[in-house]
Amino acid sequence: MNTLALTELGWQPFFEQQVSPEERNKFLIARVGAHFGGRIQFLSDVGRFSVPTSLVELENIDFASDHSHEFSVSGIAIGDWFLLDKIDHRAIRQLERKTLISRKAAGNEVKSQLIASNIDTAIIVSSCNQDFNLSRIERYLALVLESGIVPVVVLTKSDICDDPNLLRRQTEKLHAGLLVETMDARDLNQVAVLNDWCSTGKTIALLGSSGVGKSTLANALGDHDIETSGIREDDAKGRHTTTARSMHRLLPGGWLVDNPGMREFQLPACEQGLADLFDDIIRLAKQCQFRNCHHENEPGCAIQTAIENGDVDERRFISFQKLESEQARNATSLAERRQKERQIGKFYKRVISEKRSRRR
Repeated sequence: MNTLALTELGWQPFFEQQVSPEERNKFLIARVGAHFGGRIQFLSDVGRFSVPTSLVELENIDFASDHSHEFSVSGIAIGDWFLLDKIDHRAIRQLERKTLISRKAAGNEVKSQLIASNIDTAIIVSSCNQDFNLSRIERYLALVLESGIVPVVVLTKSDICDDPNLLRRQTEKLHAGLLVETMDARDLNQVAVLNDWCSTGKTIALLGSSGVGKSTLANALGDHDIETSGIREDDAKGRHTTTARSMHRLLPGGWLVDNPGMREFQLPACEQGLADLFDDIIRLAKQCQFRNCHHENEPGCAIQTAIENGDVDERRFISFQKLESEQARNATSLAERRQKERQIGKFYKRVISEKRSRRR
């Protein structure tokens, strides 16, 4: 990779205001570009380099921030910005994130899994074959809206669909002002409509299930490091082609964070994202005759009346109920885990502070 200016790597005023002139001169500013087990790859204006994860482990980080316990290796996201020592590239400080995409980790463990940080636009990829699923798109939309990131939905494989415009119109109804594009991701002219979101200094993330065409789309945007694989004929599902998260330079000048396909995708704490996505249903619920209405058979239920009148899609309401219940359950569990992590972080902070005091 040729040497790039920080602004070409996604550096913005939001990050600049966190760094003093003294720190600018003393330390190296770098962005996490990939995480390969025992090593972390950084991007900076002096080039690309990797360092052992031990140099960014908890005990090596300055505890000037109350959130320092979140900077352990398990808490590093692709796209994070760091101040590093210029000599050994030891992590000095992690900058506050502008945006962060995370999910509840797969399985029964109650833990957040970081997906990517400091993303400008999230491109939610679905396809026009039997994989098309409005409720699944809503799930991704809630996550993106919660993160404060601009969502764009791309419906791929339009060449194998009889009426892709019908699917586009259905998707546009999911959220006011939602941008939806239909395309054959192998056609570079069609993919070019995404160039504005991929321009110099911008960072995008591709989100979607396996087999919907994320890797094909990434390749069309200029990322030729990502392999593609075929679709199983029996269920139109794809094999996992991306196995790790990393940042890739795109032809329009921006950066792509590609993500493995997510077969299991549960929402973390996502209350605001759901409120934004389903604001119409939430407004209706306030009009119900009873404040504790379950929206089933109660008299004066505004939501059931709206469904009967065709003003609200029953599928959409069921999706809202499912996602609201899921995020509330996960939010409670994750909050309890964070409280324990805070206590551990304070303990480490105190221990390291005492060690430093003894050295003086």
